[in-house]
Amino acid sequence: MSFPFTRMRRLRQNESMRRMVRETSLSVDDLVMPLFVCPGTGVKNEISSMPGNFHCSVDIVTEECRRIRDAGIPGVILFGIPEKKDATGSDSFSDNGIIQRALREIKKEVPGIIAITDVCFCEYTDHGHCGALVEGCVENDETLRLLQKQAVSHAQAGADMVAPSDMMDGRVRSIRTALDDEGFTHIPIMSYAAKYASAFYGPFREAAGSAPKEGDRRGYQMDPANGDEAIREVRLDIEEGADIVMVKPALSYLDIIYRVKQEFRVPVAAYNVSGEFSCITAAGQKGWIDLERVMMESLVSMKRAGADIIITYFAERTARLLARRSGTEELS
Repeated sequence: MSFPFTRMRRLRQNESMRRMVRETSLSVDDLVMPLFVCPGTGVKNEISSMPGNFHCSVDIVTEECRRIRDAGIPGVILFGIPEKKDATGSDSFSDNGIIQRALREIKKEVPGIIAITDVCFCEYTDHGHCGALVEGCVENDETLRLLQKQAVSHAQAGADMVAPSDMMDGRVRSIRTALDDEGFTHIPIMSYAAKYASAFYGPFREAAGSAPKEGDRRGYQMDPANGDEAIREVRLDIEEGADIVMVKPALSYLDIIYRVKQEFRVPVAAYNVSGEFSCITAAGQKGWIDLERVMMESLVSMKRAGADIIITYFAERTARLLARRSGTEELS
């Protein structure tokens, strides 16, 4: 039945009505906050390209985790800034590595928070690539061996979940096998299953000191033009044992999030990456946009596309906003 009998505006006339028929809602339960752990004590240095985000020493990152937990956010994902780098990123699987030290402290001091670890090598290698280099190229199968060591060391230190982001072929099966062999059958894998070679990673590379010294990552990260390939990548990771699959970045890849959710009906994570965060933050600081409304609209779009988990540098700000407004943020 059409106009005048059907009037779509009837259900939009006030906020209580809009809330009653709202199809998609964002909850603090959906959020994961990324944190950058660095050497030292008492260190909290703001990352210039990511206002409100910091390099934090282990003692400070533990305090950050406590505040994040108390805001109702269920989890954090940890990225390490090592004291030293080498060709194989050995600090990433050292028992005394920066992430391992942080995990032990967080699990001791902040019970109840989910500690997820990024499993990769770009922050730890002196060449900045995501694995072992052989004649200038990342060698897939040697990198798998190193990924196994890193994932197991994280689990031994107390990680609740590991998240491989390297984009090597076969990494999920290799990590699953290594974890199971060491008695960590209960540790889930959140795979960066469809990770694109995106220009939106720029601020993160400053934050993590992870830009490649030579070349780029297009030989292992995905071509932004490809969608069907993402479905193949996700299918393979699920077959290899991924418990959660991730699409990264989020805003330019909402179609991929939607396709993955519709195709597989498994838990899907979206990574609202540094460049997306920084663009919105900078425009908000300039007064060109309403930062909080654009922030919420962008996060709701990820949820509407099918994301169950949203990793975002806006997590803590979003949690405060949701608490303040009791989840009734108006997105008109």
